[in-house]
Amino acid sequence: MVDVITIGSVTRDVFLKSGLFKVLRDPKHLESVGFPTGEAQCFALGSKITVDSFTRTAGGDAANAAVTFARQGLSTAMIAKMGDDESGREIAKELASEHVAILNEAQKGETDYATILLAPNGERTILLHRGTPIQRKGIPFSKLKAQWAYIAPANIDAPIMRDIFATLKKNNVKIALNPSRHYIARNAKDLKMMIAQADVVIANREEVAELTDIPFNDEKKLFKKFDAMVNGIAIMTDGSRGALASDGQTVYRCSTFKEKVIEGRTGAGDAFGSGFVAGFIRSNDICYALRLAAANATSVIEHVGAQIGILSKKDFENKRWKYLNLDVEPLY
Repeated sequence: MVDVITIGSVTRDVFLKSGLFKVLRDPKHLESVGFPTGEAQCFALGSKITVDSFTRTAGGDAANAAVTFARQGLSTAMIAKMGDDESGREIAKELASEHVAILNEAQKGETDYATILLAPNGERTILLHRGTPIQRKGIPFSKLKAQWAYIAPANIDAPIMRDIFATLKKNNVKIALNPSRHYIARNAKDLKMMIAQADVVIANREEVAELTDIPFNDEKKLFKKFDAMVNGIAIMTDGSRGALASDGQTVYRCSTFKEKVIEGRTGAGDAFGSGFVAGFIRSNDICYALRLAAANATSVIEHVGAQIGILSKKDFENKRWKYLNLDVEPLY
């Protein structure tokens, strides 16, 4: 039996960086033409754009998390849809080199693909192509046995996810859930069921606001309602502002490590969530787990791609990661 099974998505990520990718900010005009944030990444239409750097890596929630667990010395397996194409075969080799076992067979068709356009200041736009979601016959239910399962459901069909949860609970597997925007937007009822059954739930502040229907700016009310939905440990990440965590009795607020952002925050959420769970498995200590989570996320955004910067167990022993500002107080 392995320590952790990750379940979710795998992608072939291609990062393109160019000084000709421009970031424009003009809320008044850009919102009126379909850019709700008032920002856009632009380049000249019809021109030939020179790319300064090209990086090709594996990505996807399940793969990123699996690499974290494996580098932290935990025996790790993964279930995720990979196509029977060249990208799928390459990613399988890359994960094997990280000592991640893949429990399901490749599925006929294309592996999910993402092109990430990097502007000079590190901001990025992601162009994502998803193929057909993993099918029920692609889930090896008899192999859903581990100490923990880390689930980032991506676009896996809700009926399949219900059966995965039921099997995991039957096998006494502890569950960490990092819900996808797909589930928050389209499968709220199923997602609330999964949240109630999970031992750890990690979501970012935007996702929590959408999930709870509480205004984004009302942090206290937002986290309180989210925490009430979770029977285990609730964690709300907030980008460079750090994260809040609760075990139902105590609230933990952590800051972030000083960082040098290389390419936006691709993979930072996966690194934080899986880093927390890896730390909690190793220590059963929320403070230790938050420190590993913050360190892992910081290291990832200091490299191009979602996996290059993932910390090993030895990396985490570096004195850079020894101290993190963290406040502990009674539940609201």
